Amino acid sequence: MQTVIKVSSDTMQKLAQHYGAQLGSATAPGTLFSCKSKGLTITGYRSGKVMFQGQYSEKEAARWGTASHSGTHKKSTGKSGTLPAGFASWSAIGSDEVGAGAYFGPLTTAAVYVAKENLDWVRSLGIADSKTLTDEKMRAIAPEIITKLPHHVVNLMPPKYNELQKKYNVVALKALSHNFVLNAVLQKIAPVKPDGILIDQFAQASTYFRYLEKARQNPIIRQNVYFSTKGEQHHLSVAAASVLARVIELDSMKDLSEKAGCTLPIGAGKEVDRVAARLLSQGVNLGDFAKLHFANTQKAEKLL
Repeated sequence: MQTVIKVSSDTMQKLAQHYGAQLGSATAPGTLFSCKSKGLTITGYRSGKVMFQGQYSEKEAARWGTASHSGTHKKSTGKSGTLPAGFASWSAIGSDEVGAGAYFGPLTTAAVYVAKENLDWVRSLGIADSKTLTDEKMRAIAPEIITKLPHHVVNLMPPKYNELQKKYNVVALKALSHNFVLNAVLQKIAPVKPDGILIDQFAQASTYFRYLEKARQNPIIRQNVYFSTKGEQHHLSVAAASVLARVIELDSMKDLSEKAGCTLPIGAGKEVDRVAARLLSQGVNLGDFAKLHFANTQKAEKLL
């Protein structure tokens, strides 16, 4: 359980004194103090926020102010209408993946943290609907996102993907990748915690968490996690993650095409079958370039 309130500087000082802490005693960036009292962990931030963590966090926080949000939000069922009011203005981590439906190339998953004070800056990049951006525009934007915003990317290239796919199906691989990048970003911004986490939905929440539990990935990020299709339209963090994932995928496809000696097409259509058959005829190991469980593998072998 966690509850966050926003307080004035005077209240912040009174609050620290009440719990036996000294302002400025914390060493973590952006933190004024952190202490434990009455079974709770209380952390004050330079932004004016105070976070209470523990079983009775909501009750204790109510003594000092009104919660801006708490750890008791219901998780989304994947419908955009279930996102809390004002979610687009929250400080949030968003995650998205690309490449799952393409035969050649990697499965690339990215997560980005966008604090509310950075929302206008991200909006100024023109990525409110990242799906409409050209590859050239995304290549221009990605370095700025990388420089300014906490992020993490997992890029499962074909050899690693094929190895893992023997044990996990594609939905499970997506779930594992999303949980991994979210955890990595949470570690990078600690002790700050996002108001929420939005995953661009590819499965029902129950399915997502079931795969993580079955794989025993640890830790499983659950707190304030929401799911929504077209997530980039509901928070800029997902749009930023989509841009990063796409650019990493493009770079990977360029490298793989150079190694293959031909342009590897994106997707899983007939042109993909023809290129795969040509590579097979040259004695190329398709597992170095493609997701072998796709039906394209058998189609290429028939063409050959």
